[in-house]
Amino acid sequence: MSTLNVDLALVKKYSVPGPRYTSYPPATHFTDQVSFDALRGPIVTNNQTAARDLSLYFHIPFCYMLCWYCGCTTVITTKQEQSGTYLDYLKKELDLMGRYLNPARKVVQIHFGGGSPTFLQPDEFRRLADLIRSRFNVAPDVEASVEIDPRRLTRDHVKAMREFGFNRASLGVQDFDPAVMKAVHRIQPRELVEEVAGWIREAGFISLNLDLIYGLPLQTHDSFAKTLDGVLELNPDRFAVFNYAHVPWIKPHQKIFKDGVLPTAGMKLDLLKMTIEKLTSVGFAYIGMDHFAKETDELAVAQKQKTLQRNFQGYSTHGGADIYAFGMSSISQADGIYWQNQKELEDYYRMLDAGQTPFERGYIMTDDDLIRRQTIMRLMCDLGLDYAAMSQKLGLNFTDYFAKELASLDDLEADGLVQRTSEGLTVTNEGRLLIRNLAMRFDAYLALEKERRYSKTI
Repeated sequence: MSTLNVDLALVKKYSVPGPRYTSYPPATHFTDQVSFDALRGPIVTNNQTAARDLSLYFHIPFCYMLCWYCGCTTVITTKQEQSGTYLDYLKKELDLMGRYLNPARKVVQIHFGGGSPTFLQPDEFRRLADLIRSRFNVAPDVEASVEIDPRRLTRDHVKAMREFGFNRASLGVQDFDPAVMKAVHRIQPRELVEEVAGWIREAGFISLNLDLIYGLPLQTHDSFAKTLDGVLELNPDRFAVFNYAHVPWIKPHQKIFKDGVLPTAGMKLDLLKMTIEKLTSVGFAYIGMDHFAKETDELAVAQKQKTLQRNFQGYSTHGGADIYAFGMSSISQADGIYWQNQKELEDYYRMLDAGQTPFERGYIMTDDDLIRRQTIMRLMCDLGLDYAAMSQKLGLNFTDYFAKELASLDDLEADGLVQRTSEGLTVTNEGRLLIRNLAMRFDAYLALEKERRYSKTI
């Protein structure tokens, strides 16, 4: 892909609150009015054959200290023994769900997220690996990824990961500027990140992703440009460059950022523009939203071949697999249903102690939800919609079903974000940046919401 030039005026116009569409409907629509009893039947049905692949997610919530920008579900503690206790409860949950899961189903994807999965000690990684291997049919070529906090990581951690078969790593970098890192309570020298990236490469991981955040306190054009130059020297395969979501009504600790310390909206847009133009000029494909990958990476190849998927792990080449997730706050997805575990550690433990699935809320999709989910996911992954292909896929006349939504795209087309013909629509290079805005036009629920409590699309 050639360098993508960003129109700041256009970005500013469309920077509004909106879902990220890792699911449809978004997780904000999950409800405690749906009981686990209502989901048990569909889960059993989902496991009647071994045909459908599995993606496993394990949420490790612990961090030694709180990064003040954080929007994740975390438990802050310096008590290392908590991780061993947590594994005891993960075993209980795995035993409970084992009643429903078909052990012959092939696991093609595993992801450890957090929090910080590397809060686990190396032998605890091995213990969790044994729990998984003893219960699941893990494919020899499984895509196994882990989120890594470079701080407190040891070579033995990396060795333990590779022993299990982890082959993809994502390093939380965020920024290299010391003043910025101090301002967000995350002291992480560049030399440390370089050392850990070296360990990961030496151990034989096939893919290295780096996470960055723009919009943090004290960031400037020049400081973030230096960070970009520095991370490119590490030669990662992918980047996830996130917009800092300032949501103090959800994450009260973010109130520590006083007025004037955060970059202005104009500066944030400048940082985004610089990032996209820089990465696309040096051989990274802009997959969409906050994802970049080398043009030879399987994410970029899958997008070109229209086999890219999207789920709770973001963009994926295994999005068609059902997700069974374990640990507090984790979200599962299978055959038109979603369910989420308890979001507080005490409640998660309490329900497991009582022999109950640690369920908090869920959602059963309607026929319209299923149609719109397919449409939104194909739009976000394929960067376009082929009307005839979608009609065949969905078993309906696509242009008739979505006549109102397609007519609503006039302004987006006028602004050069999408091109339309009688056969379909194509998202332009400029439209990739605003793909959430395009997807929102096919969302049946947004107009019914009194207040959109989402992060901004840009």
